[in-house]
Amino acid sequence: MDRVPLIAAILLVTLVRSGAADEVPEREATWLTKLRRSQEAVEWSDVAVRHDWRVQERPRDGRCRILDPREAVLCQGSVEECHAAFAALDADGTIPPMAGPTVIVLHGLGEGRASMRPIADHLRKTLDATVLLVGYASTAAPIEAHGRSLDAVVDGLPATARISFVGHSLGNLVVRRWMSLADAGDVARVDRVVMLGPPNRGSDLARQVGGVGVLAAFAEGAARDLVVDWHQVEPLLAVPPCEFGIVAGGRGDGSGFSPLLDGDDDAVVRVDETRLEGAGDFLLVPVHHAAMIRDQRVKRATESFLKTGRFAADHDEVGR
Repeated sequence: MDRVPLIAAILLVTLVRSGAADEVPEREATWLTKLRRSQEAVEWSDVAVRHDWRVQERPRDGRCRILDPREAVLCQGSVEECHAAFAALDADGTIPPMAGPTVIVLHGLGEGRASMRPIADHLRKTLDATVLLVGYASTAAPIEAHGRSLDAVVDGLPATARISFVGHSLGNLVVRRWMSLADAGDVARVDRVVMLGPPNRGSDLARQVGGVGVLAAFAEGAARDLVVDWHQVEPLLAVPPCEFGIVAGGRGDGSGFSPLLDGDDDAVVRVDETRLEGAGDFLLVPVHHAAMIRDQRVKRATESFLKTGRFAADHDEVGR
């Protein structure tokens, strides 16, 4: 079953991909764990990440906690208490040290960091870098807040580490907002950015939702930024000053996957909406928005750009 597409989050419909109807009773505990983690993915934002250890903050009430690589909650408390406990784990060697370049991978609207695991696992096998899955409570807070959470994550990395980003959909807008908020020295540490299905010019689909009064009224967090407040948000998004490449999904025939959208599209974002002046390379792949993260062509293209600043010529691309 496909992951929840962007429009589902805009409509504030929460879908769980666990396939509950097919589960047998003895696996109920596993299903409940998946359900809990799915709900928490849109409630908690990472503010510090080392490998798969993380400090998270809950935007709605400011609660803070530490998760270990098994997703177990080690402690809860104030932001200060959790950062102090995290620093102690780091100092005593419980958390492995980080060295060399870092690739930060961010998910899209209504998803959690686990949705990006297919591409993160590929990059961990093919790059000489530490690949961090970073999550943010997309529907619980605006893009501004997510940019500041990302700033906290970057501030916590070794000062000498070079950084690259891989974002899917809304994750790219979070990176661009971070770039306009961050210290110039931190932005200068960024090598490359790979944008997968980014709504760089907003979203016609979101604007259609915004035309339905009751849906617009209930839009929250980053969904509201796209549905209602895009004209205020767009000017605050930086154009990456580093090398960046864009992967768009589409048929390549001018009609796209969705009958609701004009021109080519990936069923959620129009190809023209992904474009951003200054991109070093552009790749069009015949894939739906939600399936992009699992597509082998997209994985190889992402790897190639992070290594060379170009999408490899041997990919089965539709066009540029």
